[in-house]
Amino acid sequence: MAYEGYATFTAKQEDAILYVTFDFGTVNVQGQEMLSDLNGLALRLERDRRVKVVVFQSANPEIWVCHYDTDLLKDMSTEAVSREDAQLLDLQVVLERISKLPQATIAKLEGFARGGGHEFALACDMRFAARGKYKFMQMEVGMGILPCGGGASRMARQIGLGRALEIVLSARDFDADEAEAYGIINKALEPDEIGPYVDALAQRIAKFPAESINACKQMVYESIDQPIKDALKAEAYWLYQATSKTPAVKRFQIADEQGLEHDIENQRNWETLVMKVQDIK
Repeated sequence: MAYEGYATFTAKQEDAILYVTFDFGTVNVQGQEMLSDLNGLALRLERDRRVKVVVFQSANPEIWVCHYDTDLLKDMSTEAVSREDAQLLDLQVVLERISKLPQATIAKLEGFARGGGHEFALACDMRFAARGKYKFMQMEVGMGILPCGGGASRMARQIGLGRALEIVLSARDFDADEAEAYGIINKALEPDEIGPYVDALAQRIAKFPAESINACKQMVYESIDQPIKDALKAEAYWLYQATSKTPAVKRFQIADEQGLEHDIENQRNWETLVMKVQDIK
């Protein structure tokens, strides 16, 4: 499956990892062209189990992805609508599709990610940012609107109500260390560390079964805002989706037959052993 023909980014596959590099105009503006490209990319990824990890990065040394295209926002209706008549925006639909991809998605943030760009990063599974280069902001309140790409909703789930409201209502820049402290990103790294760190993580995840990666993702997203009883039911459901499509049971059988779990050296070295298990197909 070829990942080519995009106007706003390039997509290069290296083994089971797809590197998506934004390179659109002067600031990687998030408009219909980018949303169309992302929608087309998602359509391909949803059917592709050869790709297990997607890393979103930028060719622009200052900007990851810019805010939503103001040329489109100026044409918004000034008439209020009822809750029943409100329709999802293209940005919401596309970012939710990115969020639900079967692959693990990583935002490698080495520049500004404000407004819709930050909301896109929040739609990814993991976020890593470079100190001194990365800043994020939700500026919408100052423009008279609100974050409308799922940003407020995902932030509230990620970091809690108080911090989400501070970010949304202050409309100020937050740097990488603040983002890490608030829980917006997974980790803040030095500029020369972020590439090797993200590559190593992507390569490790990419060695695991595609269906297990997908099951883990869907279980976490499905259970996060459910009562514990329903969340546990979701865990049980996705467990059997995984065991039906991966060599998990075969691996457990071999481990039991060889008494691997009772070996103290194995218990001391699980981080390495779990990679060796991948040879059992």
